[in-house]
Amino acid sequence: MANVYDVLVERGYIDQVTYEDELRELLEKEQVTFYIGFDATADSLTLGHFIQIMVMMHMQRAGHRPIALLGGGTTMIGDPSGRTDMRQLLTKEEIDRNAEKFKAQFERFLDFSDGKAIMDNNANWLLDLNFLEFMREVGVHFSVNYMLTLDAYKNRMEKGLTFFEFSYMLLQSYDFLHLYRKYNCKLQIGGSDQWSNILGGYELIRKLEKDKVYAMTLKLLTTASGEKMCKTAKGAIWLDPNKTSPYEMYQYLRNTDDRDVEKFLALLTFLPMDEVKRLGSLEGAEINKAKEVLAFEVTKLIHGEEEAIKAQKAAKALFAGAEEEGSIPFTEFDKSTFEKGMGILDLLKEVGLTKSNSEGRRLIEQNGISMNDEKIKEIDKIVTINDFNDGKLMLRKGKKVYHQVRIK
Repeated sequence: MANVYDVLVERGYIDQVTYEDELRELLEKEQVTFYIGFDATADSLTLGHFIQIMVMMHMQRAGHRPIALLGGGTTMIGDPSGRTDMRQLLTKEEIDRNAEKFKAQFERFLDFSDGKAIMDNNANWLLDLNFLEFMREVGVHFSVNYMLTLDAYKNRMEKGLTFFEFSYMLLQSYDFLHLYRKYNCKLQIGGSDQWSNILGGYELIRKLEKDKVYAMTLKLLTTASGEKMCKTAKGAIWLDPNKTSPYEMYQYLRNTDDRDVEKFLALLTFLPMDEVKRLGSLEGAEINKAKEVLAFEVTKLIHGEEEAIKAQKAAKALFAGAEEEGSIPFTEFDKSTFEKGMGILDLLKEVGLTKSNSEGRRLIEQNGISMNDEKIKEIDKIVTINDFNDGKLMLRKGKKVYHQVRIK
């Protein structure tokens, strides 16, 4: 079996790493316990998080032990990395609910039986810390001058940086120290924006425990145009099927830019790299076959084969002008809404196909909106009960984005 480090390099996951040769040798010779932290800032993980989950699955398949760390404690502050303003503070109850949702999602992807993986929550040790004891043990090892040179803090200096947020690096560093002491955790992995925070923990263990541990960051999921993947007009692509349906996920991936197909197949699927390269080399209309493989494989990994097949059938049926029930995203309204009538611009916003009236107006003027396979020509059209067939109507944005409206 190939060294998992080589697998991660070949598939394009790794951004930065400390002591690369030593870490590779360690992963070859012994089981390594590692962790990735996930702050519970929402009630679902996203497709962006799935990069880190894929790495955890690769590592576990190679015999290493992942710790999925729920950030019930650190979310009380919120990571300032990549932010120009302070995060909205969540209540403890909201954070706990979000963490429970994360827990259920991790259990779909990792094997937690017989200690093969660990789930923990940093609320268990951060919420009851004694401030003075913590500062004497941990805070004394951090240079304010150095921290102010880091992008996570430097970018906030103009608008103001609170000590509240400034302490985030200390808490994340303490997480690494705690997991080292409790589980002999030797490696922390995170997104490329986490490098400074991870090095903080790496240095803390070196100073307090006189031992060497390792840090690794992963490339963020970005498109060929340089944009962060997983964002749509409706927001993030969520792993929760109630927030992003399997069909919507399938369609999103099916519409991947030609230039990104090989990269996303390598990062988001377990297909052998020979097959990834073969699919990525297809040209012209043939590349669409590779996009269908990408959409199917990722949807299958996240939602199961049955849902992936349904999404695939729905996409093919819609492409042929038919309708596959149960997989197309829909919004249900009370019948009285359309007895009175609703303007098409309001309806497009209500179901999430547009963000604003101006966007809806522009799309209609460009023949980009259809209703029941007929182009909408009038921006002031009122949708009424008469537009429904058997209580349903189909909206389409462009050629590929469908949304069904139902009445009850």
